[in-house]
Amino acid sequence: MQKQEFYQSLTQQAQALISSESNIVANMANLSALLFTSLEDINWAGFYFVDSPDELVLGPFQGNPACIRIPVGKGVCGTAAQTQQTQLVEDVHAFDGHIACDAASNSEIVIPIFKDGKVFAVLDIDSPSLSRFDEHDKSGLEALVKSFELTLS
Repeated sequence: MQKQEFYQSLTQQAQALISSESNIVANMANLSALLFTSLEDINWAGFYFVDSPDELVLGPFQGNPACIRIPVGKGVCGTAAQTQQTQLVEDVHAFDGHIACDAASNSEIVIPIFKDGKVFAVLDIDSPSLSRFDEHDKSGLEALVKSFELTLS
């Protein structure tokens, strides 16, 4: 199966999991479990909520224990929240200001999640491999996030 088809199927599975549930935390928990069990070569999948204008706080996730609070503008997650743009990082160790929550992580993708026109949270996925994520992963995960955003209004 090609990545485009894989992500279309994954988004359909995500929609089936969350479409009839209104609780955001429950939906994030199921989405992180779905991503963690469906994506190959990853070691963490989860969410950080925007807790204040200056800080993200850990939300539902799958994987090793993680950093609880991340300043907006710091690390890959904080940069995604600040710039309101997906961050696709081939080598986190080369990312200026990287926050090493798990030393085993080598590449990362973070997608901002919008509610009422503002960044509400970010989806963070880490891999132990360098260059694990590409433009197909980016577009596929952004489509999955868009379908999740529709449940937030």
